[in-house]
This record gives sequence, C-alpha cells and structure tokens, in this order.
Amino acid sequence: MREPTSRRAARGRTEQSPLPDFCQLPALFALLVVGALTVTVMWLARDDPRDWSAYSVGMLFATLLGMVAAVVLCALRPWLQRLPGHLPYAGVWLLLLLIVLLGSLAAHWFDGALQMHLVRGSLPVFVRDNLLIAALLGGAMLRYFYVLAQWQARLAAVTRAQVEALQARIRPHFLFNSMNTVAALIRVDPAAAERTVEDLSELFRAALGQHDSADGTLGEELALVERYLAIEQLRLGERLRVRRELDELPRDFPLPRLLLQPLVENAVRHGIQPLREGGEVTLRGWRDGRDVRIEIGNPLPATPPAAGNGHGLDSVRQRVAYRYGPQASVQAGAEGERFVVRLQLPGGKG
Repeated sequence: MREPTSRRAARGRTEQSPLPDFCQLPALFALLVVGALTVTVMWLARDDPRDWSAYSVGMLFATLLGMVAAVVLCALRPWLQRLPGHLPYAGVWLLLLLIVLLGSLAAHWFDGALQMHLVRGSLPVFVRDNLLIAALLGGAMLRYFYVLAQWQARLAAVTRAQVEALQARIRPHFLFNSMNTVAALIRVDPAAAERTVEDLSELFRAALGQHDSADGTLGEELALVERYLAIEQLRLGERLRVRRELDELPRDFPLPRLLLQPLVENAVRHGIQPLREGGEVTLRGWRDGRDVRIEIGNPLPATPPAAGNGHGLDSVRQRVAYRYGPQASVQAGAEGERFVVRLQLPGGKG
C-alpha cells in the first residue's frame, strides 16, 4: 500500500525543518541551563556587592520561565511542525519572547506588590532588557537546534542511502547459483525446488525493501537468515554445517531489516565456500540484562579473502551506530582459526 500523499507531504515538511522535542529532557535541560548561565553571568558582571537574594530570585525566575516555555512548546510542537519552511523556528522564537514578556510583567508586578525591591528600574526598562536577552539567546539556541537537526538529517540521509544500496546489492553469483539449484531440483525433488523458490522470493522481497517500516523484529530477521541458509544448504550440502544457540533471544526485539543476513552471507561466502571440506557457521545469541548480544562465527580459510569484502560489515557498523547510538557496538576479528562478529545492541525501551 502506498503512503497517502498528504502524509508524505507532512513528513517531508517535518524532515525539512524538524524542531527539537521539547517534551524530552534534553530540550528542557538546554532551556534551564541557558537561563541559569544568563543569570549567573549577569550577576557576576555587576560592579556592586554580590546580592545572593537577588541571584536566587533571578535563578528562580529563569527556571520558571524555562519550565513554562518547555510546557508551552511541548504542547504546541505538533502545530508548529505543520508550518512550512523555517516558520516553525520563527514561531518558537516568537513564543519565547511572548513567554518572557508575560513573565517579566508578572515578576515586576509581584516585586512591587510584595515590596521586595529586587527589580531595579522601571517596568519598560525591565521588560525591554529581558526581551533583548531572550531574543539574542533564543535565536542562538534555536540556531544550534537547527544546525543539529540538519546534521542529523544528513546523517539519516546517508544511512538511508547506504541501506538502499545494501538492499539493491543482490549478489549475481548467489542468484545464479540459486537458480541452478532450483533447475537441478525440479525433476529430482519438486517439493524442495518449490521451497527454494519461496525462500528466494522472501529474500528478494526483503532486499528490495517491500516493507513499510525501517525496523523489523529479531524473529523476522532470523527467519530470513534461515531461508538464506536453507538455499545455501541445498547448494553446499554437507560442506555447510550450522550450529544455532538462539533460544534465549527475544524474538520481538526491534531490529533493522537485513542486518544479520549480510553477516551470515559473508560467513558462508568467505568461511565455507573456499574450504574444500567446508566448515561450521555458528549463530549464538542471548540476553544480557536489557541488551541483546549476537555472535556469528565461521572458519578462516588458509588464504585471506580478497580486498573489499568489508563493505557489508562496515555498513552493519554504521547502521547499528545510527539506530542504537554509542552504547551499541560491532566487533569483528580473527580468534584462533575462526572469524567472529559480535553485536551488542542496547534494549532501551524496545
């Protein structure tokens, strides 16, 4: 099913000028830190003796403004996101000025009503200074959020391009070998030939990206790996032996599609095919707290593989880093007579 045009257009606008999520702690923390630093710098820059009560009240005022701004921007963010171009950022900037204006009026009124004498100067001067500070700092902060959003968008675009390139990169030799296997099985074992065609169609469906979401589940990816191994088992016969230790894995764990299959394909292509006697591919996985750990191992051939075989592994590293962040890791290297790839994927809320 194709995505509706209106939804695609809305998503395109969102990706063009994404606003920070003011409902999350990082944005709230940024607002509070900017306000606290502003009050501190202004307090330190004064020539008269330090007035700790004024500093405390100023810090309270900045904190309240930051929290009110975060709540308002969190509530209005879906509406702001629908604005075209850079208007969402302009809307946030104007809302910040409005909040500071109302907060300044309220603070000046309370200071006069309670006879605290913490606000120096007349109401117009107090409001003007606060608006100038909010305009400058708000603009600088929004500029930072904009540059950060653009960097993240470019990173996402590069990652999507790499995923699309990986999905489009169907090895011709695998296709030809699979079709030869099907042709050989049609008369000898029609049922096996039919199963092979079904497995091959599922692999191509995944490779061509016939899914609505970027993420699948670990169970779906393991099923795809099994289909690939079933095709290679028919071709390599007893040369390919697979040891599976995957019972402890959570099958509903969110996983980018085509993440494990290229690693298993590399294990078969570079670890089993070059060996006349074949070898064993090991697939291990387990829960480690909230994290998921997966190991894929294969025997090392006597001669090193040809240059350029690390493309799939590099793509997996980049996809894992983009999807799971710095807490995830992909380690690969020779261990004795075997080559082992280890993935550590943080569970988080998923």
